[in-house]
Amino acid sequence: MTHPIPDPRPSSDPLYRNPPPLPRRRPLVGPFCPTCEHPSCRRRRAQFLPRLGGHLAEYQREHALAAALQRRNPRLVIWYGERTGSYWVASSTGLAEVPDIGTLARLLEPAHALT
Repeated sequence: MTHPIPDPRPSSDPLYRNPPPLPRRRPLVGPFCPTCEHPSCRRRRAQFLPRLGGHLAEYQREHALAAALQRRNPRLVIWYGERTGSYWVASSTGLAEVPDIGTLARLLEPAHALT
């Protein structure tokens, strides 16, 4: 079974439509975006930023969230891994890697309700 490839509509055809234009993006100034949240751009930005208390300044928000959860859960050790880009929880049952703060909050909620 063979089907011929149809010819495109000519611009004189009443059903002819121009495709919508592609969004215009500004060119990058350097090797990474200056303010975006892409993990690769954040890693590259972090290379040029200072360390604050042993942590890279780019990940200050994540470290602060982990510290706040650590204060609420004194029986656990919670931290943010800059290399892995995920949160870590060490408990008496073992070590767990959690991809984001929402999942970490759901994971800790039952433990927090029991204490």
